[in-house]
Amino acid sequence: MTTAPWAVALLAATALHAGFQLTVTVLVYPVLAATPAAAWSGAHQRHARRITPLVGLVYLAVLVASAGALLTAPGPAVRVAVAATAVALGLTAGVAAPLHGRLGAGRDAALLRRLLRADRLRSLAAVLALAAAAVAAAG
Repeated sequence: MTTAPWAVALLAATALHAGFQLTVTVLVYPVLAATPAAAWSGAHQRHARRITPLVGLVYLAVLVASAGALLTAPGPAVRVAVAATAVALGLTAGVAAPLHGRLGAGRDAALLRRLLRADRLRSLAAVLALAAAAVAAAG
């Protein structure tokens, strides 16, 4: 197997991930954050129910492509792309998901601010992963 297909797969998966993450940061979370306390519970439940399958699909794609690229072309750009992706996914598992769990009980401004900060860091990591994947695919 040549390394080029996995480098292209990594580029495609990180582009999908970055696009998804930026959409959440720029569109989805601002709407959720603007939800008044009285409507919070229903809005948060709908958000979680609708986004969870998409998160699973995007994360599966980026994990498979990362593994394939690491196994076939573990150059510096691939390692940076995979590390940045790991940061984004780690922020989801270690910060965003637990905060969403706590926010399910009710709107809390301090928890929401922490979620938005973590989300901006996820977007930054996803864009860095995309840039590194582009370098890997070009090289």
